[in-house]
Amino acid sequence: MSAQSQPTQSVKIVSADPSAIGLFGLAIVTLVASSQKLEITTGLSYVIPWAIFLGAFAQLFAAIQDAKHNNTFGMTAFAAYAFFWFGMAGSWLIKLGVFGETLASGVDTKQLGFVFLGYLIFTLFMTIGAVEANRVLLIIFILIDFLFLGLTFDSFGIAAEAFHKLAAWSELAIGIVSLYGCGAAVLNAHFGRSFLPVGAPLRIFKK
Repeated sequence: MSAQSQPTQSVKIVSADPSAIGLFGLAIVTLVASSQKLEITTGLSYVIPWAIFLGAFAQLFAAIQDAKHNNTFGMTAFAAYAFFWFGMAGSWLIKLGVFGETLASGVDTKQLGFVFLGYLIFTLFMTIGAVEANRVLLIIFILIDFLFLGLTFDSFGIAAEAFHKLAAWSELAIGIVSLYGCGAAVLNAHFGRSFLPVGAPLRIFKK
């Protein structure tokens, strides 16, 4: 038998949906960060490690796994927000003087305002994509829109108190809804059925 006539085999590699761990990371970091914004807790010392390990690394892991699933939307979302939390943790470390007084004294919150504005624009078009994912994810993205809207205006000093509260309450809501999304992703896969409903896509852009 010639080499060309040898039978071929295809191998399918199945891997788990990484959205659960990504949403878990998002949930924990937004819960702890919102507690500081709402003045339920004080300081940033204990926010920083959770921003790095849950907000950043957990979502980065989910992004890498989504890339293996050829999920451009999930990969982009999780990676973008992972690097956001890396950046926020670094910014807080600078603000707290960890890298010296020179950097701490040169802080200008309006620079963060431009970061938040960029993320607001990014999240708005990701929200359009979430319309065709599921309704839990859509709610999370809408809440993230409000979070970045609040952070942007707060950083630029425009109605700062009102927009600070908008950011704080939006962030708390993100944490709560993300925990539900995490639970749904785990239990629906575990039981092989819709144990916790996430809602069908709206079918506006994709028929």
